[in-house]
Amino acid sequence: MNNDLIVFMPSIEGGGVEKNLFLVCNHLVRHVGSLKVVTISKKYSNRFDKSIKIVTFKSKKWDNLGRRIKYFLALLLLVKEIVKNKRSIVFSFQANVYCILLCKLLLVKVIARSNTAPVGWSRNIFKRIIFKLVLKLSDKIMVNSLEFKKDLKKELNINASCIYNPLNTEQIKKKSKKKSINIFSSSKKLKILNIGRFTEQKDQLTFLKSLNFIKKKIKFEACIVGKGILKEKLKNYIEENNLKKSVKIINFTNNPYPFIKQANLFILSSKYEGLPNVILESLVLKKFVISSNCRTGPKEILLNGKGGLLFNVGDYKSLGLKIIYFNDNKKKAKAMLKKAHKALNRFDFKLNLEKYSKLVDLK
Repeated sequence: MNNDLIVFMPSIEGGGVEKNLFLVCNHLVRHVGSLKVVTISKKYSNRFDKSIKIVTFKSKKWDNLGRRIKYFLALLLLVKEIVKNKRSIVFSFQANVYCILLCKLLLVKVIARSNTAPVGWSRNIFKRIIFKLVLKLSDKIMVNSLEFKKDLKKELNINASCIYNPLNTEQIKKKSKKKSINIFSSSKKLKILNIGRFTEQKDQLTFLKSLNFIKKKIKFEACIVGKGILKEKLKNYIEENNLKKSVKIINFTNNPYPFIKQANLFILSSKYEGLPNVILESLVLKKFVISSNCRTGPKEILLNGKGGLLFNVGDYKSLGLKIIYFNDNKKKAKAMLKKAHKALNRFDFKLNLEKYSKLVDLK
């Protein structure tokens, strides 16, 4: 295909969406006429193929701005690139509403990739109306789980394509072998891990409440890896509930795989998702997963509870009891993990990247 592609990603912060961004862009650059990434974030530019042009500002100071300001500045850069070549196709990885409206005004084709399930924003009536009207204006909409696709149809009557996150298993295994600090100190205790931004969406407070609930029932060590605005709130809960000896918080890292490798159990406590990469990555490294049954993704990955344990969003007691169940039933857990690991072929790296090639082939 000879399409010139502009990928719109105003803020690159190193999370799950970004992992997919790098993989997809580095694949698509070999299948399009040219590929540009419009972003305000410069610090991850070395993660892109050298033939990809990064459209940004010279100074790195813009990286410290808030998201909304980054979106506005990135839209200005996008306008400039579209004016240069109105035959370009825009692929929006972030800030879909702003990007779609701009592309429609400038009469260029736009593909929108939605990252978080409608439950994350559809309860706000104003947002619901805006998203419903604007998303339908895009030439194509894609999501990353079948459950997500069904939700968009049910909630907003929007038809979307589903492309699973491309899972580079070899890269994950390779990076997991790199040297890192030991985040757990005892081999005799259950080693529990949680990774995610410290935000309301990721709901680590429920995770901490579950640990407080079981602290006198089993011996464990827990580690939370991430960064975000709720860090102090989490630290205060740990302090106030005498969890300092068994729970630690570690700053975000670009390579969390050695940490996953050290754990016995991975826990996702989110209120909503799209398709959580970190569950897939944990399964690649053969770690048992307990996840909130949030929309969307965990239930789909964990085979509706046959490949891992699920608990209702915010139910810390249920989570605590499932941690105890895992600790007491390692043989059953191992059989469940085997099923989930075997089903990872759905997320095959090459298979799903090829689907992206077809997605951007707009005539």
